[in-house]
Amino acid sequence: MADDSHKFWDTQPVPKLSEDTPDDVNEPIVPEYEEIRQEPYKLPPGFEWSIIDIDAPEQLTEVYTLLAKNYVEDDDCMFRFDYSREFLCWALKPPGWLPQWHLGVRSTKKKSLLAFISAVPADIHVRGTSVPNVEINFLCVHKKLRTKRLAPVLIQEITRRVHLEGIFQAVYTAGVVLPRPIASCMYYHRSLNPKKLVEVEFSYLKPNMTMKRLIRLYKLPNEPVLKGLRPMTPADVPSAAELLRNYLTSMDLYQRMSDEEFAHWLLPRDGVVSSYVIADDNGNVTDFCSFYSLPSTIIDHPKYNTLNAAYSYYNVATSVELKTLMNDALILANSAGFDVFNALDLMDNADFLTDLKFGKGDGHLQYYTFNWRTAPTTPSKIGLVLL
Repeated sequence: MADDSHKFWDTQPVPKLSEDTPDDVNEPIVPEYEEIRQEPYKLPPGFEWSIIDIDAPEQLTEVYTLLAKNYVEDDDCMFRFDYSREFLCWALKPPGWLPQWHLGVRSTKKKSLLAFISAVPADIHVRGTSVPNVEINFLCVHKKLRTKRLAPVLIQEITRRVHLEGIFQAVYTAGVVLPRPIASCMYYHRSLNPKKLVEVEFSYLKPNMTMKRLIRLYKLPNEPVLKGLRPMTPADVPSAAELLRNYLTSMDLYQRMSDEEFAHWLLPRDGVVSSYVIADDNGNVTDFCSFYSLPSTIIDHPKYNTLNAAYSYYNVATSVELKTLMNDALILANSAGFDVFNALDLMDNADFLTDLKFGKGDGHLQYYTFNWRTAPTTPSKIGLVLL
């Protein structure tokens, strides 16, 4: 990945891998763009640009199918993300979304969708500085076209379209190291259905461990422990959003959400995102936990097709211990039929990972800022979860 990929990134406004950024530097790499390209970048012969209408069921299905068959896989090609259509609508249509930022590449002849990339707006704060931004996601090229060098053109074209709206910074994540991460976070996994996880080789029985003992090790209560923990409602949004905004100000990289954005991202959606709150006697939210549903296709397994995974989202605890709150999140996820609960070691997550029996995964997630130079930071100072 490194050589060819880095040749492209060396042409982009990103810090170099070898660059040593002083702690007091926090600024755009290109302060002002004098001229923005008006015409789209040229694609190789046989391909054409296409704005994808996510509200059109058949086009949403095209994006779903492209991602389901060609998007992120583990290194052993055993599991591949399977974003649902409902999840994609949630991820791609936050307040302020623009249709021209849902960008596809089609074959000129058959008009089939062969590649995709997206941008959504976000008010990102980097070390106390508010920067109008987009979050880049779902960069996907059909497996048979990986030699066509479509990914760099997709990145250039979505950048051009974002520039046309007066936004010149972006954030994104990747499982690979590119020039240059602001932080490297690690995935942790908490078994909820250990028997299935072993059967599909997501995890393994250690020497001297029996399946019976493993199941007992990860067993959870049937009901949450905390009194008053309940699903979040629209009435909770103002106080819960303020709670999150206050909490995230201690982070080096985070999204400041308006009440409207918070409602979009955190209010429960069946099969997509779950959020639970504790409120005081005046109805003000004092604690909340949340997780989203991102299953993976289990590739070529005789018994199972789907790994049901919950991912830790945003969690804030002020009246109870975070560990106790997250233990209830595990209980709720287990009751909802999830097989595994995943979490990155960002924000304050490290406070509960060991005690709640999370195991360290073998995957890292790198966080990047585009056209912004700042010193690298630690996972505990990352307050942003990208889907």
